[in-house]
Amino acid sequence: MKFFVWLSCLLGSITFLNAQEMASFSSAENQLVQLSNLFLKDSLTENRIEAAATFQQQLTETLSKPNSFNYPFENLTAVSIQYPADSTFRIFTWQLYVDKNEYQYGGVIQKNTLEPALFPLADKSSEVEQYDLEYDILSPENWYGALYFNLKEFDSPSGKKYLLFGFDGYEFFNKRKLVEVLHFDEAGQPVFGSPVFVKAEAGYEASTKNRLYIEYSAEVAAKVNYDHQLGLIMIDNLVAMRSPYRGVGNVNIPDGSYVGYELKEGVWQYVDKVFHFVSERPPAPNPILNNRTQKDIFGKANKKKRDKNLPFKN
Repeated sequence: MKFFVWLSCLLGSITFLNAQEMASFSSAENQLVQLSNLFLKDSLTENRIEAAATFQQQLTETLSKPNSFNYPFENLTAVSIQYPADSTFRIFTWQLYVDKNEYQYGGVIQKNTLEPALFPLADKSSEVEQYDLEYDILSPENWYGALYFNLKEFDSPSGKKYLLFGFDGYEFFNKRKLVEVLHFDEAGQPVFGSPVFVKAEAGYEASTKNRLYIEYSAEVAAKVNYDHQLGLIMIDNLVAMRSPYRGVGNVNIPDGSYVGYELKEGVWQYVDKVFHFVSERPPAPNPILNNRTQKDIFGKANKKKRDKNLPFKN
């Protein structure tokens, strides 16, 4: 019964875009595309930074307009737009290359409500200490910035929550991938981080984390994603090795095995070995860019080949 009530409310709130609204959003989208090309490709750092700031401001203004949730922004290919299955919100994220050891991220959460509800995201990842990264509870104002490439919703004892799978360019020799947890509090405000990742080992007290991340060599691909077939969060198991580059020290690379997290009773419980064999050669995950002439970084159909000079990498 609750489902039909929810469906009736949802259908009642849907407003289809008329021709005038469509033209207005299309014009705004074209301006956003131009700005995104600047913050991705301009040769001057200060120009890229300024373009990214202007882009976030204009995107927020556009999303503040009535019925904007119904406009898909399909031409805005420089931005990842992720929806949960229930379409109660969507999250926009993008990446800004500052220099070889610095990436910055921008984002906006838009809720699917009659009155526009927006939450711009401010990347404060440089202020998050490494030992706090998996335990901090963060807000839109001090967000750990990342480019989200997948979203998975799940039910927890305290309500519905969402896993956000993200990429962080981090630095020249090392990249990061993370599993963020998003939920909305009683006031409807976004909260990043929740103690839903549980690791219990014999002889040790169970530990919990608010998010997961791995750091790995920029020269390899590392998998962090949800596997629908197995029903698990799949994560490449990493081992340290000496970098061939002087002064870098150790870097982490996949060893060919996987660890995982399985949803049980509303929490994600650690699985120390997903497969009980180790291949001689680490199995590469299916790349999002498995055919550069047909897909972009988010796995969307791409009408033209992506510029190889784009700064982000997945």
